[in-house]
Amino acid sequence: MKKPVLVIMAAGMGSRYGGLKQIDPVDEQGHIIMDFSVYDAHRAGFEEVVFIIKKENEQLFRDAIGDRVSRTMKVHYVFQDVAALPEGYSVPEGRVKPWGTGHAVLCAKEVADGPFAVINADDYYGAEAFRLIYDSLMKEQEGTYTMVGYLLKNTLTENGSVARGVCTTDADGYLETIVERTKIIRTQDGAAFSEDDGETWQSVSADSVVSMNMWGFPASFMKELEARFPAFLDENLPVNPLKCEYFLPFVVNDLMKEGLAKVKVLTTHDVWHGVTYAEDKQGVMDAMRSLKEQGVYPEEF
Repeated sequence: MKKPVLVIMAAGMGSRYGGLKQIDPVDEQGHIIMDFSVYDAHRAGFEEVVFIIKKENEQLFRDAIGDRVSRTMKVHYVFQDVAALPEGYSVPEGRVKPWGTGHAVLCAKEVADGPFAVINADDYYGAEAFRLIYDSLMKEQEGTYTMVGYLLKNTLTENGSVARGVCTTDADGYLETIVERTKIIRTQDGAAFSEDDGETWQSVSADSVVSMNMWGFPASFMKELEARFPAFLDENLPVNPLKCEYFLPFVVNDLMKEGLAKVKVLTTHDVWHGVTYAEDKQGVMDAMRSLKEQGVYPEEF
């Protein structure tokens, strides 16, 4: 069997934070969050990485991380292009928004042709998560996907609300539902979410398992992404031509409903770090410094 490859979704710009937050250094040595992810992935066993980026950012990414990573791993660049549509479809007039995470991964189909893991570029996942997902992909079973879940309390910021997919699992640890909560905050009692833009709040367990978009898939999932994209376009282009998005979890959810896939949830107790808001950056830098002091990472890598 082919060894798993790591696919990193890095085509999105950080709208709330502003600019290319994926290439903003988070330590004194100039490492970015992706450096830590790639380092963890490599020591877990991954030998190949695919960066999904915008064509116009290619040189920025090569300079910021790609050339450095290529010394230890095989590196591919693929470009998420709004014009990359199935035959017979065209970009709606005025559309500039990318087509979402499902489309981003689909753009990597030529190079991710075996089992693969998918992560966000600007999230710190922790070493345990990469070990869990790599070991799962090495035991690849057709029709079984993997998701690494995080405890909600380990994924919150002090600087505002976050969006998280709150998961429920069955007795065997397989995913039953993911409910997207777009506004979750830390509270004195744990956490709470709002569905009316902060007018009212409902408590949610801080120990709830949430998705941070770390997935593991067999090669066949790419065929499902490709086969289902035209139906998505047919349904959504007439009603929301400028903003509809083909999201990865929605495709997974459809496959689960149809009985074509099940998702094993592997829970990590590592703490997520990320820069949702500009104010988060200092906290991430402090966390990376602490992890180095604990010996989790060397100063230089």
